[in-house]
Amino acid sequence: MKAKTFFTGVGVGLVTGMVATIITAPQAGKQLRSTIIRNATTFKDQLIDVKNETSNVKQSIITFTEETKNNMPKIINELKETIVTFKNEIEPETEKLKQEIENLQNSINEIEKNIPQTRK
Repeated sequence: MKAKTFFTGVGVGLVTGMVATIITAPQAGKQLRSTIIRNATTFKDQLIDVKNETSNVKQSIITFTEETKNNMPKIINELKETIVTFKNEIEPETEKLKQEIENLQNSINEIEKNIPQTRK
């Protein structure tokens, strides 16, 4: 939803609410005008607060986006370096494990060769 559409809806809703209040108000004219002015001032202050908060959120998003753009290449490079370092560190262990697996496979093959001979 676009902000303009949202604020248009809020404005229409407030005007409608004010008109409904005027029509159904159980107050005298002078008192009603005073209440309307007070409510209009309160609404204006609240609308300014919403505008300021929206501006703050927008600025926060812009700042976050800029920081992400600036830091993402650094983070990616650090991650790549970490992966390369990890691969280099585990390579000797990987070779040992491959050798152990090969030895186990050879032992299994040897056992399988001897099993038929023991059954006879």
